[in-house]
Order: sequence, then C-alpha cells, then structure tokens
Amino acid sequence: MTMRQTHRLFRRSRLQLALWYSLVMGSILSLASLVVYHSIVQANWAAMEQEVESIAGTLHDSLEPQLPTTGNPTVVLQQILPDLCLVGQPCTITTTLIERHTTGISDRALYYIRLFDHHGQLLAFSPNQPVPLLQTLSSTDWQTIKTANGVRYRQFTTTLHRLDGHHLAGHSHDSWGYLQIGRTLTTLDAATVRLQWILGLGFPLTMLLVVLSSWWLSGLAIQPIYQSYQQQQQFTANAAHELRSPLASLLATVEAISRLSLSEQDMLSTMLNTVERQGRRLSHLINDLLLLSNLEQNKNSTLFQPCCLNDLVNDLTEEFLELAIAADIKLTGTISESLIQVLGDEPQLYRLLSNVLTNAIHYTPSGGTVQISLKQHNHLALITVQDSGIGISAQDLPRIFERFYRANSDRSRKTGGTGLGLAIAQAIAHHHQGHITVKSTSEQGSVFTLHLPC
Repeated sequence: MTMRQTHRLFRRSRLQLALWYSLVMGSILSLASLVVYHSIVQANWAAMEQEVESIAGTLHDSLEPQLPTTGNPTVVLQQILPDLCLVGQPCTITTTLIERHTTGISDRALYYIRLFDHHGQLLAFSPNQPVPLLQTLSSTDWQTIKTANGVRYRQFTTTLHRLDGHHLAGHSHDSWGYLQIGRTLTTLDAATVRLQWILGLGFPLTMLLVVLSSWWLSGLAIQPIYQSYQQQQQFTANAAHELRSPLASLLATVEAISRLSLSEQDMLSTMLNTVERQGRRLSHLINDLLLLSNLEQNKNSTLFQPCCLNDLVNDLTEEFLELAIAADIKLTGTISESLIQVLGDEPQLYRLLSNVLTNAIHYTPSGGTVQISLKQHNHLALITVQDSGIGISAQDLPRIFERFYRANSDRSRKTGGTGLGLAIAQAIAHHHQGHITVKSTSEQGSVFTLHLPC
C-alpha cells in the first residue's frame, strides 16, 4: 500500500469515526433537548394552573359567606360585586374584583372571572373577559379557549356552596352556583416560543460544535493507531532489510560453492564457515523476533520464581569481565550487601542485563569504564549500568528502544547487532512489571537503570 493510499484510508476512517461521534452525540442532545423542553413547558403550565387555582380559592373564600340564600341573585350580586357586569345590563369598567382580592399577584389584567347560577346560566362577568364566550357553563373543570385573534385562555371552574344549607325556592340543589376564573396564556405562549427559538437556533450551533469536536476527537483517537501502523510498516521494512542481507550473503556463498572446481576445494571450508555464520545470524534474528512477539503478547507461560539479583549481577560481572579486558575496558561491580530478590524468570533477566552490558562494552572506547551496581530503594530493585562511552544524542534518545533502530548503524554492523537488544530488554522489563530508564549525553557516556519491584 502506497503512502497516499494509507493517508486516504486513515482520512476515511477518521471521517467515519467523526460521523459516528456526531450521530451519537446529536441523538443524545436531541433527546435531552426534547426532555428539557417538555419539562420546562410542563413546569410552567403546572405553575400557571396552580396560580389560577390559588386565586380561585381566594375569591371563593371571599364570596361564599356573602352569597344570598333567597331573593333575586342578580340584584344581590350587583350589591356585592358592583365592579362586575351583570348579564342584560349596561357594563362600566372599574377596578376589577381580582385586583382587590389578589394582593401580591403580578399583572392583574391577565385574569377574568364569571359567575353562574346552579343551572349553569351566566349571571355576571368581568369586563375584560375574552369575546365571544358561551353563556352556559361547561361540564369540565379546566378549559383552554382560543379567540378569533389567536389569543389563548385557560379557565378553571369551581362550585359555590350555600353555608346555611337552605335551598332556593323550587329547587333541591345544595350549590348556590359556580365561580369561573380565566387567565390569558399570552405570556406563557410567548415564553414557550422563546424557548423554541432558543432550542431552534442553539441546536444547530451546538451540532456544529459537536461536529468540529468530533473531528478533533476522532483525530486524537486515530493518531495512536496511525502511529502504530507506521511503526509496524517501519518494523516490516527493517525486518525485511535485516533478513535480506544475510540471506543474500548466504545464497551468494552457496552459489559460489556450487561453482567450485576440484582445484578450488581448499576454499570450501572457508565458504562453509561463512554459510554457518550467516545461518546463525538468521537464527538469532528469528529467535529474537519470536521472543519479542511472545513477550508483548504475554504468551510466555513461564511461572515466576524468586530470583536473587545479587547472584545474577555477580555472575554477569564475572562472565563479561573477559570481554571487557579484551576491549581494554575496566568493568567494576557494586552490589548491595543485603539480599535483594524479585519474582521473575531468571534466564530472561539474564538476557536483559547481558544486552545492556554488551551495548555498554561495545560502545565504550578503549581505556573507558563500565560500572554495574545493585541496590534497593523504596521496595524497588535498581540495577544501574553506567559507561563512559560515546553516548546517545538527544534526538536519538527517545527512539533507542524501538526495534531495529540504530543511533549509528555503522557501529552496530561492526558489532554484529541486529538492533533488537534494547527492544528485548524493555519488553522483558515490562513483562516483569518494571521499566528501564536511560540518561545519556553524546560523547559523555550513558546510564541505564532497571527498576524492578522487589
């Protein structure tokens, strides 16, 4: 797959991920907006009805003790409520009854009242009642009315009882009549429209922000995958390169052997040695790759056992002493007197430290020093390998644990390295719940520290 195809693939994946983010977040926001809208409208509606019922109760308690038991109710109502308009008589607008009976209620012009007899016939009404309204009483307690000009009203009807228990002449009803109070819904409808505008304008803006943030988040989410893919491609290319060199040399040697004449048989031994050397290099490379794969996938089924790091570091120092002397390097070891043990796989830990020590010796010039030390600090075993070698530059330092990465390819070629030593060391450290840190300055040496839980 070419680089352009790779970029196109990841752009398409990012776009799909962003679309899914936007779809899910849009659905959640839509549902949340509907719930909030419904809750606010219902709360306002309930508060309005409670207010109407409260005012109706206040008027009811004021009127009921003064209701006439006999006589013409219209004449009595005109005496009790002179500011109401009586049916069939001229009406003059004065200070409304609601204004005198609803102290503390804002905007008294929102309300109107109507009085009916026990037959449901209209007796009196407020001058500000909506027109037209039925002259007879509705059978339901709550009604929503809409006038010709589109203004809505909500009205509530309650029963007025006679307190003395008498009946009107010729009737057996125990109720005097009915009180009806209404309220305009203009302010409530205006608030609902404002809420609809807020949601209508705010939702697209919010969705735009969701889309932009989804694109940004999808980029963050896919970036590690893209980096992993690039590392995998780089690893594949490096592995192919590392395998191609010994294979090419091996095939060339075999071809040369097949062309040897009888007079050149004395060269056969040298060529076979070359074949063996290249075969071993391939075998080591493949074994290292398999070990890395098993460590990273936790396929190593070896049970951890107590390992004495004192003995391990001692053995390593003795075994590498000959290599250090041959390279004219002073190798010293400083080991804690107290016993330090960790749970782990001793052969793997040996491989880890031998890789670090090998690098330290190979990359330290003649006359240099390599020091290995073991100590315990805060329940951690610390093994430090310090050398006075060529060091690692600042730009190479973050990448030295990558597979096949070489800060200086020439020096690794000379020492026969495959570029997997530090990658294996880091994988083994992680497998043992530890980690490796490195401090280095170019031309001033390096310090590798292994941290393992005791």
